[in-house]
Amino acid sequence: MMVQTENIYLTGMTTSEQLVRVFVKGGILSPGDFRKILEVAQHLGFDYFHLGSRQDILFPVPDPEAEGVIDALRDLPLEYELNQKVNQNIVSSYVSLDVMPSTKWLASHIYHYVLDTFDYQPQEKINLVDPMQSMVPLFTGNINFIASQFDNYWYLYIRYSELDPLPWCAPDLIYGFDLAKVARAIEQLNPRSRTLTAPEIYRRVQEQVTFNTREIQAPLTFPEPTFPYYEGMNRTQEGKYWLGLYWRNNCFYVDFMRALCDLCLETNVGKLSLTPWKSFIVKGIAEKDRVIWEKLLGKNGINVRHSSLELNWHLPVLNQEALELKKYFVRMLDQQDISTYGLTFTVKTQAHKILFTSVVIEKNPKATPDDPDAFNVLYARDFNPNTFEYFTYARRVSKEIVPSLLIELSKQYYDQLDAHKKGAEKAPTAQKSLNKRFRCRHCLNIYDEAYGDALNHIAPETPFADVPDTYQCPVCGSPKADYEEVPVSQASPAKE
Repeated sequence: MMVQTENIYLTGMTTSEQLVRVFVKGGILSPGDFRKILEVAQHLGFDYFHLGSRQDILFPVPDPEAEGVIDALRDLPLEYELNQKVNQNIVSSYVSLDVMPSTKWLASHIYHYVLDTFDYQPQEKINLVDPMQSMVPLFTGNINFIASQFDNYWYLYIRYSELDPLPWCAPDLIYGFDLAKVARAIEQLNPRSRTLTAPEIYRRVQEQVTFNTREIQAPLTFPEPTFPYYEGMNRTQEGKYWLGLYWRNNCFYVDFMRALCDLCLETNVGKLSLTPWKSFIVKGIAEKDRVIWEKLLGKNGINVRHSSLELNWHLPVLNQEALELKKYFVRMLDQQDISTYGLTFTVKTQAHKILFTSVVIEKNPKATPDDPDAFNVLYARDFNPNTFEYFTYARRVSKEIVPSLLIELSKQYYDQLDAHKKGAEKAPTAQKSLNKRFRCRHCLNIYDEAYGDALNHIAPETPFADVPDTYQCPVCGSPKADYEEVPVSQASPAKE
């Protein structure tokens, strides 16, 4: 079954213009609604569907003008979009409950209450995220609401330019039941067409709508990122189980999924949760029903023992080139018996995509027909993608060299885990803040005085003023004069 599906995926690749995008608000879906979506997809002649990076469901329509297609789509139980890119799904970290640590007050019913206040279909990317977990990225939206330490109060981070690696934090915490009101007011300002700055956006929202706030008493903090192993049958502290399912080709077979939805209804499982990693989790499986669920998996030949190397990759949706590159890198790393637990990876083949993984394999934008497979390898500050900053580890290397570089980076990651904690104990954080950061105007590569630039033999703690005038950006080759200082926001997140 899996081989057949993969062949369909690779030989029948569709474009986004041929896809139906079903918006699953917050990534939370009832088995009954999921089954109706599957029935529509199957009615249109498809044996499989895809999951998107923003917790949405995708399936192709070969001829949207064909008779009966529009009528079939009207039977979808959720909002959808066909052949356009106008609306967006609301992403939430609900899926991480019972799977990862969470903010104490952010229980299941809070997610539901807040999401229910969004009674419109957003046209902007909205994130509703718990900073204590690392499965759902915090800042990949245009409007990012991040849970604070205060009961049902949220930070607001605005990020309207995908070229800008630093989101702006509003000066107030916003009450949870007012989030939809604030988000809608931001959208009505149409910030993209008016090129408003984030502070201007927030000031105008304050003038137009009334909402409850409280003072920010401390910068947002979040723990060290530890990416979870989210597959298989796992027991919760409450004595129930959650089941994580991942298919490496992002083609989920409709017949199996219909059987899964039926079993959910039979065993009183009320919700399924989609992840941004093109997988999903079934929660609330009772001890007495565990054997029935294992039987369903076994009868359908479903593998729930993928290597962690498989699970921690983010790829562009329906991008065959990125999929093939991932398969190659995973195969090479697997032969080395290397551990990458805790790290996440992205294969980036398109420009101006917001990154949210520890390590990035980027197809060089200056690749030529004579040198088509040149790649840059980047890594996040402290391997934490929530820092918004990426440094170049290597540039213009061949595909065959990349796996060895990833192994080197994985070793550096484990080395710095202990060293980072010891360093934090010895050195005052105020001294580290004295280091300035500079950004290339063309490719947005960061030069951080604390890190220097190993690729260009610039030692750590080297002030940018002392960098030779002959210095060139390690990514795009731009001169030192094309770098600008990056202001460090006083409200930017800090790590515990």
